Amino acid sequence: MTTPRPTTGTTEGARRRFARVSVRTRITVVIAVLTAGAMTGAGLLVYALESARIERQVTEQISQEIDEFRRLTVDPETGERFDDVGRVLEVFLTRNVPDDDEMLVGYVSGQTPTRTVNRYGQEVLDEPAYQAALDDLAGDGGTRVIESPTFGETWVTLVPVTDAQGDGALVIVNFLRDEHEELDGTLRTYTLIALLSLGLISTIAAFQSGRLLAPLRTLEEAAREITATDLSRRIPERGNDDITALTRTINGMLERLDAGFAAQRQFLDDAGHELKTPLTVLRGHLELLDPGDPEELAHTRELLLDETDRMSRLVGDLILLAKSRRPDFLVPGEVELAALTEAVLAKATALGERDWRLDAVARGRSVLDEQRITQALLQLADNAVKHTDPGAVVAIGSAVDDGQVVLWVRDTGDGIPPEDREAVLERFGRSQVRSGDDGFGLGLSIVSAIAQAHGGTVRIGEGEAGGAHVEVRLPVRTVDR
Repeated sequence: MTTPRPTTGTTEGARRRFARVSVRTRITVVIAVLTAGAMTGAGLLVYALESARIERQVTEQISQEIDEFRRLTVDPETGERFDDVGRVLEVFLTRNVPDDDEMLVGYVSGQTPTRTVNRYGQEVLDEPAYQAALDDLAGDGGTRVIESPTFGETWVTLVPVTDAQGDGALVIVNFLRDEHEELDGTLRTYTLIALLSLGLISTIAAFQSGRLLAPLRTLEEAAREITATDLSRRIPERGNDDITALTRTINGMLERLDAGFAAQRQFLDDAGHELKTPLTVLRGHLELLDPGDPEELAHTRELLLDETDRMSRLVGDLILLAKSRRPDFLVPGEVELAALTEAVLAKATALGERDWRLDAVARGRSVLDEQRITQALLQLADNAVKHTDPGAVVAIGSAVDDGQVVLWVRDTGDGIPPEDREAVLERFGRSQVRSGDDGFGLGLSIVSAIAQAHGGTVRIGEGEAGGAHVEVRLPVRTVDR
């Protein structure tokens, strides 16, 4: 006994084969199938309506002939029926001229026709199907539809007439072959036009879908050319439709990926460059170290610990800069600006003996990361301490200006020359520094990264009494209640 094979694999295979078909081909096929279905349905509907119209027209024609014959059988002056069936049929057949698709036949007492008006002649009367229809209708009359191999669809209607002399009948024969042939010819013409239209619509659909999907092909080509070392390729944006919106979204994603990879490369370059010197120092001192000299051993130990601390600070700063582009870098919350400013000033006084002042405090609340902003302001305060003498003025303040939260630190120290103000915001960018400054040039870049993470900027200017005036400008954000 054989076990029937499951159809799941076959279905899955068909789906996979269909998935390999291009989207352009799928769209074209779907449009062609829908169009063909619509045209076929329209053709069938027209055929059905026209067939019904033909039958209704024949029925009306038969009813008209019957009404005329009934009126003829009654004397219009006396209202009495004619008593000669043969004479009535003779008069009716003489007066009426049938249409091309109609035939009138009169019978008296079952004898041969008294008169026949038709275009086919005796051939119709000898048709077996016609004779059979007459036999069926001989009693009560009525209409029969026969399918003649010679004349096609034919309607046979018998109207019985009786009088004192005997019985008779009027037979109305309608031939529908010409009407059906005309309808079939119209349908063939419609089919030809429909096929030509289907081909034209399919061609237009293929062309239009190819044009609309062109950005997707460009996207595919761009994706193939993008590598981990080159994310600079962008997709051209044309139009303002859904595909253009997708293209814009993909370009934005590529922009973020490019920035992320650039930050990663910069982190590796910076770390490799800045760690090379302290590692060289460590290796050199270890190679020259005399284990038997306790004094040299203690001196070298102190020097190596100092270099290790410097490397730890450097690595910590670089990691902070690398994290600044991550979505979880900030933990925002609603903060009272006045309390934040006063708290930063209180913490900054421990950085050095300076004339610490509070310039101004902003009133109100805003959504920001309190710890990161505090870190940025303390970094600015530490820079101010490094570039001022003991007792110099260092002030901290905040305000709300034109929809922005402005936080600043100013001092009366050396200041930053205008030509260096852009450079110091970059990694390892440094201006003129005092002797003994062991910084790496990452402080202001960290401040700038925190501001940018909040959607803000850093501005460097000159204080009223000289020195530097550094502002952190952030957009005011409130909590929706």
